[in-house]
Amino acid sequence: MKGNEKQSWAVSPSNAAYHFGASGLSVAIATGITHPLDVLKVRLQMQLVGQKGPLTGMGQLFVGIIKSEGPRSLYLGLTPALTRSVLYGGLRLGLYEPSKYACDWAFGSTNIFLKIASGGFAGAIATALTNPVEVLKVRLQMNPNLRKGGPTEELLRIVSQEGVKALWKGVGPAMARAAALTASQLATYDETKRIMINWAALEEGFPLHLISSMVAGTVSTVVTAPIDMVKTRLMLQRESKRVGTYRNGFHCAYQVVRTEGPKALYKGGFAIFARLGPQTTITLILCEKLRELAGLKAI
Repeated sequence: MKGNEKQSWAVSPSNAAYHFGASGLSVAIATGITHPLDVLKVRLQMQLVGQKGPLTGMGQLFVGIIKSEGPRSLYLGLTPALTRSVLYGGLRLGLYEPSKYACDWAFGSTNIFLKIASGGFAGAIATALTNPVEVLKVRLQMNPNLRKGGPTEELLRIVSQEGVKALWKGVGPAMARAAALTASQLATYDETKRIMINWAALEEGFPLHLISSMVAGTVSTVVTAPIDMVKTRLMLQRESKRVGTYRNGFHCAYQVVRTEGPKALYKGGFAIFARLGPQTTITLILCEKLRELAGLKAI
């Protein structure tokens, strides 16, 4: 059966289109629903840069944004976020299975370690290709005044003032985060499904997908929160000048811990969980349903 599945993937372009399409669409829908939490997360991560002190909570920040900037501010950067979701999400989820099949072909196994490696590879490649859209998104989320010009004007401004290389700011931590996210999220989801099917006698369907995706969302949040913080700081270095220029991801993490304390690596952690948990659940359940409708096997 496994051999047939691999052959089917190799010879059917329609399968590839449905496969990547289902992945991208499910991520885009989940992103649209949870985008306000992503805006809050970025704002929380940029609090007290280079300083220690009491932090504003997510609820207080939410109320403050609504009062001072209006409800529309919770959807700053939505256009690049959705664009990135289709491209990055389609590649991140879409490359996981081919990578897993390649491991099966090369090593004759798809154990948990090879699933982690497959997820890491898929996430890193997807991010390397789509990092400019992520830079554009966080810039728009952090700067309400950029709303009038929109994504295109901000993109042109970045290229003209900072150079094309600025579109790949933070690409190292972003790749590390995406690799950690995809590895922890999809490998955990895949392995949890296998365990629940074998030990709890659950079958493919909504209960299995719900339980597995909730476990995956929790694990991926704990693993990726510090890396997400470093990625955001690097992409928004214009707002971090009080502590100088971060040389790389490790230097950024060191500076954050030295000047703000170890807990600062989890700034916005609750917002990350509040966003990534539901987003993981919505994404994976939708992806499984879309794959079923397209006649593809479950993840």
